[in-house]
Amino acid sequence: MLLIPGIDLKGGECVRLRQGRMDEVTVFSRDPGEVAQRWVASGARRLHVVDLEGAFAGAPRNREAVQAILDNAGDVEVEVGGGIRELGVVEELLALGAHYVVLGSSAVRDPEFVREAARRFPRRIVLGLDARDGLIAIEGWAQSTELSARELLQRFADTEFAAVVYTDIERDGMMGGLNVEATTTLAEQSPFPVIASGGVRTLADLESLMRTEAARSGALLGAISGRALYEGSLDFQAGQNLLDSMASR
Repeated sequence: MLLIPGIDLKGGECVRLRQGRMDEVTVFSRDPGEVAQRWVASGARRLHVVDLEGAFAGAPRNREAVQAILDNAGDVEVEVGGGIRELGVVEELLALGAHYVVLGSSAVRDPEFVREAARRFPRRIVLGLDARDGLIAIEGWAQSTELSARELLQRFADTEFAAVVYTDIERDGMMGGLNVEATTTLAEQSPFPVIASGGVRTLADLESLMRTEAARSGALLGAISGRALYEGSLDFQAGQNLLDSMASR
């Protein structure tokens, strides 16, 4: 299982929000390319990049920062999401060097677009499921729906996704620990490997995740961490080493 550094972009800078609130922002770096370089040097095997302003606007807003990350990621896989609503944008990001494109709000707003993207770019599309109190939220988490993560996932059961990113919004950026139960329950029901997101804070969170049946069966692909890695409550190399050692037992 992978420990995946998250790089959230706003105004060309690397930031973290609390529960997706744009007015509760912490800037960690003004050089996203250097941040990508740092995680690659630490041994990251995958990066998760989100254009936060794009997610709210419904169109990419941090292209230069995304390009800087891709230019500095080397051979490390990068997944990019945030405001992607057109096939042309998906194609552009893949051509720039992204390995995967994350589609979230579109799965609710325009499911046929998501299915077409997955057909045209097989195993290159990641489904983003962002949930608050168990229900999907869209448009940069600003709007709630009446759909559960499981219900939305079931609508795409016959679609060829590379993976699913499941985010517990209430825990995102709050350093309160991962929602292991909800994450692993979804992973056990998903036909696609699941990446956990939201609240990964310490080695204990990763250990709890790895002790689940979902991890043992391979249903979990990885866990994204942002604030904890930047603020130092979680050391990246120690985290990845823990995941590797527990996987080999």
